[in-house]
Amino acid sequence: MSLRQQIKQLENVRKEQDNKVLTMYLNTDPSDAEQQGGEWKIHLKNGLRNFESYLEEDNNKEELKNYREVKEKVERFVHNNQQQFKKGIILFATADEDVWFADRFQMPIKTEFYWEEVPRLEQLKELEETYPKTGIILVQKDEIKIIESHLNEVLDTDHYKFDLDTEKWRQFTGPHKADASMGSGGKSTQQDKFNNRYEANKQRWYKSIAPKLDKSAKEQEWENIYVVGEPDDASELKEEINKPVTELIQKNLLDHEESKVLEEIFG
Repeated sequence: MSLRQQIKQLENVRKEQDNKVLTMYLNTDPSDAEQQGGEWKIHLKNGLRNFESYLEEDNNKEELKNYREVKEKVERFVHNNQQQFKKGIILFATADEDVWFADRFQMPIKTEFYWEEVPRLEQLKELEETYPKTGIILVQKDEIKIIESHLNEVLDTDHYKFDLDTEKWRQFTGPHKADASMGSGGKSTQQDKFNNRYEANKQRWYKSIAPKLDKSAKEQEWENIYVVGEPDDASELKEEINKPVTELIQKNLLDHEESKVLEEIFG
């Protein structure tokens, strides 16, 4: 089930007075300056304890019992996933297990706790809109790399290189391999020949791969498309793609790590 479908299910949840829904957004980002000392543990402890103290004072035994069951499940989930933390945790839970949604996310999350009849979905919806299913197309002359992302995480990557002998785009896997050295003179001459050929044929080269990019965008349901590369490369490729391009970014990021590319796109 997609996150959007899960959100729709949660939108229909409405519980009774004594059997409420715990909503938890917990910032666990180790790169956050406010999290350097593991402050998330304090925020978790205080956030959960505040509701318990209130219910103890209110003397509602049934609701307190339900809350303590939920609290135990939350603490168990956090403990079991502590070694695989990302930037944050989003969780919705009820004592009767009619509602249980808990996951780690690579998005910046603001710590919030709620104990109410309905799950509080505002922040989750905002994050889903900010980091939708996205195709990032990196281009550098005869190379194209496609990064598919969702919720600020890499889902898949594809890498293509134009084969000058067959004049077709060839998909390959594994790390990028630099061309073998031919000595300064020979290498320079070869590069000049390639550059001349590229300038004369770049429109045709990019036109030949554009249908494949459009097909990926349709099949993978990309909501946003970014074309990233040097001005000439990126602009030329953008013109050949039929799907609307969200933004053209004139930077050469093809050899950057995928996580660094996402930082460049989403901040």
